[in-house]
Amino acid sequence: MTQEQGRDGAAADAQPTHRGAPVIRTIAMPADTNPAGDIFGGWLMAQMDLAAGNVAARRSRGRCATIAVDAITFHHPVFVGDEVSLYAWLIKVGRSSLRIQVEVWRRERASETTMKVTEATFTFVAIGEDRRPRPVPPEAGGGM
Repeated sequence: MTQEQGRDGAAADAQPTHRGAPVIRTIAMPADTNPAGDIFGGWLMAQMDLAAGNVAARRSRGRCATIAVDAITFHHPVFVGDEVSLYAWLIKVGRSSLRIQVEVWRRERASETTMKVTEATFTFVAIGEDRRPRPVPPEAGGGM
């Protein structure tokens, strides 16, 4: 695994390809900035919730609601024009809940330099048409 230098001179890690393709890949745009001109943390959190929600809905085969976000950590800023890749994977399934780990990685627009910028654990509850918790169905083929 090679490491490259990021914009701030710190060593950058390779994206977690062992987790498969990103759940979401997007470009950070000027409309997503805070008053200082960096990408707004709330925009990143919303993207993370979308990525985790996608994993939760697919695994639970239906609607889910976010009930908690734990240990969100912003390691580095994201800049306008950066490609933002969100990786999300299931870490635990309960009776009606799902815990999902999310990592956000940035790639500078004009290079191959990548860096993990944010991570958190999201908890979702599977909900039915009545908007009340429902059991997560067994995974097809066994497993989690």
